[in-house]
Amino acid sequence: MDFGMEIGIFLAYGVGFFTIFFFGKVLAAPVKVIGRLIFNSLAGAGVIALINIIGSAFDVGIPLNILNSFIIGLLGIPGVLMLCLGFFV
Repeated sequence: MDFGMEIGIFLAYGVGFFTIFFFGKVLAAPVKVIGRLIFNSLAGAGVIALINIIGSAFDVGIPLNILNSFIIGLLGIPGVLMLCLGFFV
C-alpha cells in the first residue's frame, strides 16, 4: 500500500468526523430551544391548571389551551400576571 493513499484515507476519515461533529452541533441548538419551549409550555399548562383549581373556589379561571400555556411558558411570571389581568379584570 502506498504511503500517500494511507494519508488520503486518514484525511477522509478526519474530514468525515469533523463534518458529522459540525452538523451535529449546528442542528443540536434548535433542538435544545424547541425542547426548552415545549417543557416551559407544559409547565405553563400546569400553572394554568393550578390557577383553575384554586380559582374554582372563587368562580374564576383561565382557559387551558395551547396559546395560553405557550404565553406562560415563554414569558413566565409576567405571562401569568398578564393572563390573570386579562381574564379576571
